[in-house]
Amino acid sequence: MKPLKIVVIGGGSSYTPELVEGIILHRTTLPVKELILVDVLMGEEKVNIITDLAKRMFINAEMNVDVSYTLNRREALNGADFVLTQLRVGGLDARRKDERIPLQYGVIGQETTGPGGFAKAIRTIPVMLEICRDMENICPDAWLINFTNPSGIVTEAIHKYSKVKCIGLCNVPINMHYDAAERLGVNPKDLYCEFTGLNHLSFMTHAYYNGADRLPEILGIDVEEGIVENINKIEEMDIIANQLGFMLSPYLQYFYFEKSMIQEELENLHSAKGTRSDEVLEVEKGLFELYKNTELNIKPEALSKRGGARYSEAAISLINSIYNDSNELHVVNVINHGTIPELPQDSAVEVNCIINKQGATPIHIGSLPTTIRGLVEQVKMYETLTIKAAVTGDRTTALLALLNNPLIHDVMDAKNILNDLLDAHKDLLDNFYKDKMGRK
Repeated sequence: MKPLKIVVIGGGSSYTPELVEGIILHRTTLPVKELILVDVLMGEEKVNIITDLAKRMFINAEMNVDVSYTLNRREALNGADFVLTQLRVGGLDARRKDERIPLQYGVIGQETTGPGGFAKAIRTIPVMLEICRDMENICPDAWLINFTNPSGIVTEAIHKYSKVKCIGLCNVPINMHYDAAERLGVNPKDLYCEFTGLNHLSFMTHAYYNGADRLPEILGIDVEEGIVENINKIEEMDIIANQLGFMLSPYLQYFYFEKSMIQEELENLHSAKGTRSDEVLEVEKGLFELYKNTELNIKPEALSKRGGARYSEAAISLINSIYNDSNELHVVNVINHGTIPELPQDSAVEVNCIINKQGATPIHIGSLPTTIRGLVEQVKMYETLTIKAAVTGDRTTALLALLNNPLIHDVMDAKNILNDLLDAHKDLLDNFYKDKMGRK
């Protein structure tokens, strides 16, 4: 088997030990020989710590993998087979602003939905397209596996504005799958679940076990625990899921229970807890203290609190399916091409796909159910306009994007939030601060 080189951009992320664990678990089918972690200067201390931990993990697993880090992205990309992106432009400080600014206007403050997700997207897309330019020149045959949020929007932008082979990934569908299997009391490998929708706006429409659709039974089993660590479950989600007839992405709470979510966020904001970014900051401090421990040579259990559960299983299994041409089924973000007929052909959707050396081939699932069609179509229009705004730096397009977001209900709120977000992230938004001659 050809030895593999994997490059992780955003290698200093606390999630990286998840990836290392995934590589170890797939050691018999993925001959990874080189792992390079790439980060920026402000993240050098973290990526250094992660690199040392990764080395200890591979030694403990008796695997000979050359692990290193660099701040030189172009140098790292030379000879890469797979490139994984898990970056956060502006770090947790930028996320903190994304969460707090909308709340000043009584609007959801969250990093992937609403105006916070918009702000993250317009900061991230230009950087991701720079990475794609590098890949086109240095490793044009490499696959880009994008885990950077908002994953669906970023993946669509990559397909529209680059030639890179890209598949977008999120750990929510795999966690929904495991949640369904747990409720039913069966092995997840024996349960086939069908998904439709968008990233962080997905719906499980069927769950087949032994040839029978068991989703109605699954929905009738209430559980207290949420599907992901970073979103506290609202009890009524099970009720609306039963009424709709689908298992729901936990991020749908922001749309279906908007007032409750805003109230929770405001209460946290005005307490010692703060926003989710404040919570993550504390979690990460603890994680990196653990990572520094030279006796640690496995992924610590505490990483599950970070919100990336089953990230390694989703990401490395996807790479394994491409490399081994295995025709396995995965739920990923790909270009629509008529898979969901109500959505634009060139838009990204989150659906079941067959994965092999050719990439991801969506399984045709047909029209969106009428009960969710309006919401999905509106969010897709918001996403399309967000991508256009990120690439052009046009403020009118940016405003129109926010006006199409279902979580913003007032023009003046949209204008004020947009202006505040642009001002807050001015140093990271060159596109929006250039004149007609391209000068900043």
